[in-house]
Amino acid sequence: MALHGSTEKGSMKVGEKGSRRRKIFALGAAGAVLGIGVTATLAAWTDTEWVFGGDGAGGPGIGTSTFEVLQNTEAPFDDPAAWVNEDENPGGEIVFGLDALELSPGDSVYAQFALQTSDTSIAGDVTLQSAVLADITQDADAQTLLDALAVRVATTTDVLEDCDVDAFGLGATVIADGPLTTTGGSAAQDLAAEAGSTQYYCFEVTLPADADGEELMGLEAAPAWQFIGESVD
Repeated sequence: MALHGSTEKGSMKVGEKGSRRRKIFALGAAGAVLGIGVTATLAAWTDTEWVFGGDGAGGPGIGTSTFEVLQNTEAPFDDPAAWVNEDENPGGEIVFGLDALELSPGDSVYAQFALQTSDTSIAGDVTLQSAVLADITQDADAQTLLDALAVRVATTTDVLEDCDVDAFGLGATVIADGPLTTTGGSAAQDLAAEAGSTQYYCFEVTLPADADGEELMGLEAAPAWQFIGESVD
């Protein structure tokens, strides 16, 4: 009897423990639901602040510099309105003179122009490229004549009194000397910012003395030169 009574008492404790666990679990689950509900209904103040990069007067404060090279084909290059931008072939026109259309072997003709930066440009330099056919109407033999010609180019930072054979003497730098269509500038020329300096060029085009007159007689051509500019700090 005592053993039976003891077993019954132990059985009751086991039942009570299981019931207690179920109650604890139920309360824990209820607490979790309650916690989620509280979190979902919480509210908070929000605020934002903005800043912008300005110029000190309410305008844009970030921008890019300008690099622009202008040319002048009107000697003596003292007319401010004559400085223009010609960035596509054929570009501005330089005139080698009436004799340039009647070259005989050994003859040379001359033309000049000038380069500088615009008054809002940063500094840079320019490099002469070899001649190509100008983008104007030319006959099929124009390239034949260009291939037969020679070129010299002298440059100086002082205005040339005359663009002729004397321009290739003391005081000038010869940056090109060779066949017209394969000879570019051997060095770049510096151009100061904001039109702060001017580079003057004298072009000499020659029909070599040993040119084949029979093949080249009666031909005409218009060469075009490109200067590639690059900004510098």
